[in-house]
This record gives sequence, structure tokens and C-alpha cells, in this order.
Amino acid sequence: MFEQYQERLSAVVGAKRAKKVVNEALVLMTLGGNDFVNNYFLAGSYYSERLYELGARRVLVTGTGPLGCVPSQLAMRSTNGECVPVLQQATQIFNPLLDNMTKDLNSQLGFVTSKMACCGQGPYNGLGPCNPLSSLCSNRDAYAFWDAFHPSQRALDFIVDGIFKGTSNLMSPMNLSTIMAMDSNI
Repeated sequence: MFEQYQERLSAVVGAKRAKKVVNEALVLMTLGGNDFVNNYFLAGSYYSERLYELGARRVLVTGTGPLGCVPSQLAMRSTNGECVPVLQQATQIFNPLLDNMTKDLNSQLGFVTSKMACCGQGPYNGLGPCNPLSSLCSNRDAYAFWDAFHPSQRALDFIVDGIFKGTSNLMSPMNLSTIMAMDSNI
């Protein structure tokens, strides 16, 4: 649906402006109780990476609440109206794992932080352009963003590398190198 949104937005405001809007947007990815109970939560890592591929740079991922206490589970699994212990335990296991997955994804991207720009002013170096008055990080390769809006060179290297050589978990059904090789045989 995020990809469809981008296409519709691009048709209205143009591709360049749509990309800017998407890159600057805050994307909220919530995993509701039904997602968890119905085992859809396993796709969380895939969707985080896919959103990144589609241009999302600020993704907020939330955990899940007390699943064993929601009405659907009380109705289907509780005999006395008490919260379902196995789902309560699953929540206590899942939320820390989700936190670790998010940290792991950030580390796979190779950055110390994706919340703060290397160069800028104000909170998170997110206000104003990069200029001589800005605070400047000591190692730009440790940051996902160069300034308030633009990915760092290292982030761009990662993106381009993923496009050309990424495995099917990043580029589906195939990466650009494979497509170019196929095209050369036509």
C-alpha cells in the first residue's frame, strides 16, 4: 500500500516532489494484536526493509499491548474472563525481540544512529540547512543522514549496492544486475 501511495502521490505532485515527501515522512508501523495472534508479525523485518527500499527513512515501529486481555482472546481462549497467560507471555517475549530486530536492522545498515543528522542545527540536527554555524559530526559514515533531509554517502552506497546486488529479501523478484544480465541476452 505504501508503494501504491507513492505512485498516486507522484501522479499528483511529480516524481521528484513525491520522493522528497516520502523521504521526509514519518512512517508508523504498528503491529496490532490480530497481526501477532494470527502470526503475521513474522513479516515485520521484511516490511521494515521494504519500507526502507521504498524511500522511508524515518520509520517508527511499535510493540504490541497485552494480547491475552483483548476481547477476542478472552472470548475464544479464556474460561473465566482472566487474561490468557500464554499470550501475555508471548507479548513479554515479542516486544524485546522486536526492539532487537529494529536495532539489528539499523546495524545492518551500518549506522550509529538514524535519528540524528551529521550536520544541522536544533534537535537531532533536524532544523535548518547544513552551514558554517551547524554542528558537525566527527564521522559522517556513522550517520544515515547527512543533513535534515538527505541520506549520507554511506547510506546511498548501501542503497545502490542493495539495488544492484541485493538478495531476494531486499530486491524482489531480482536485483538490477540480474535484470541487466537478462536484458543483455535479449
